[in-house]
Amino acid sequence: MLSVATGEPHPYGGFVTTTTPENLGAPKPSAAQLDVGFYVPPLPGDFVSVGDAELYVRTAGTAVPRDDPQAPVAVFIHGLGGSSTNWTELMTLLEGSVYGIAPDLPGFGQSPPPHHGDYKLTAHADIVAKLIREMVGERPVHVFGNSMGGATAVQLAARHPDLVKSMTLISPALPELRPRASNIHMPITAIPGVGERLMRRMMKRDVEWRVGMSMSICYADPDRIDPRRMADQVAEARARDALSHTAAASLETLRGLIATYFDYSQQAPWKLARGITAPVLLIYGRQDKLVNPRAAFRSTKEFPNASVMVVPDSGHVTQMEHPHIVEQAWRELVG
Repeated sequence: MLSVATGEPHPYGGFVTTTTPENLGAPKPSAAQLDVGFYVPPLPGDFVSVGDAELYVRTAGTAVPRDDPQAPVAVFIHGLGGSSTNWTELMTLLEGSVYGIAPDLPGFGQSPPPHHGDYKLTAHADIVAKLIREMVGERPVHVFGNSMGGATAVQLAARHPDLVKSMTLISPALPELRPRASNIHMPITAIPGVGERLMRRMMKRDVEWRVGMSMSICYADPDRIDPRRMADQVAEARARDALSHTAAASLETLRGLIATYFDYSQQAPWKLARGITAPVLLIYGRQDKLVNPRAAFRSTKEFPNASVMVVPDSGHVTQMEHPHIVEQAWRELVG
C-alpha cells in the first residue's frame, strides 16, 4: 500500500487509502500543479500498421524503445468513447521517465474499425499486445488503463503476461452487477435495437452539448476543465461525427464490456485478476458517477499484488482531473 495511516478496513479484507497529495509524501502542490490551469495540447501521433490493422498512435518521450532496448516504456489504454488524448497530461508528466505510447483503439479516435468487426475486450487486448510487439519488441511495459481501458488492461495482463511490467488502473470497469442511478443507461444502451435508437437520438444533439454532458459525468467538478481542453474535445467529437463507424464502435465495445459482467467462467475479469502477479496500482475517484469507488475494497482482495487509492476530489478520469497525483502514485509503485 502507499499508506495505511488513513486506510479504511472493510469486510473484503485489506485497506484502501484515501489519498490527498499530502499522503504521497510530497510537498503540498499548488492548485495549478494539480489540475487548474494545467493544460497540454494534444500530443503528436501517426498511423502504425499492426498486422492487418492500422492504429493511430500518439507518443511522448525521447528514448525510442527500438533504439534503446533499456528505455522504460508505458502504454496507455483509453476508455469507452475516449481516445489517446485522454492521457495527454499524464504522458507529458512522465515523458522524462518513460517512452509513452497511447493508441486509439480500433474504431475510436482516428483509428479505423477492425476488419473482423470484433470489439470484445479480448480483441482490444490482443491488438494492444501486437502494437507493443511492433513498437517495443518482446519485453514488458508499464500499462495504464482507464475505465474500459482498465478492463482491457486486465485482459492484456492475463493473456500476455510477458508484456506487462506493472499496471495502473484508473476506475477500471470491472464487473459490478448492481447498477447505480448515474450509470443505469449503460446496460440499457447495450440492448440490441435500443442502443441504436438511443444513439441516433443522441447524435441529433449539438456536439457541444454532448461533450459537456460527457464531461459532467466523468469529472467530479466540470468547472475545473480548462476551456482549451474542452475545445479540443469538441473538435475531436465533431471529427468523429463524420465517421460512419463511430456509433457502432461505441455500441459494440459497450456490449463486449457488459458481456464480461455476466461471465462466470474462469475467464471472468475478477478471476483473471487473481492470477496477475505484476504490481498493480488501482486508483478510484470517490465522486465517480460510473464506477462505484467501493470496488476499491474488492480490488484489495482480488489482485494479489495491489496498491489501492481512493482520491476524494476526483471522478471517473483521475488522470485528467489530477494527473500529478497519478504521476506521483505511479512513481511510488515502481520505486
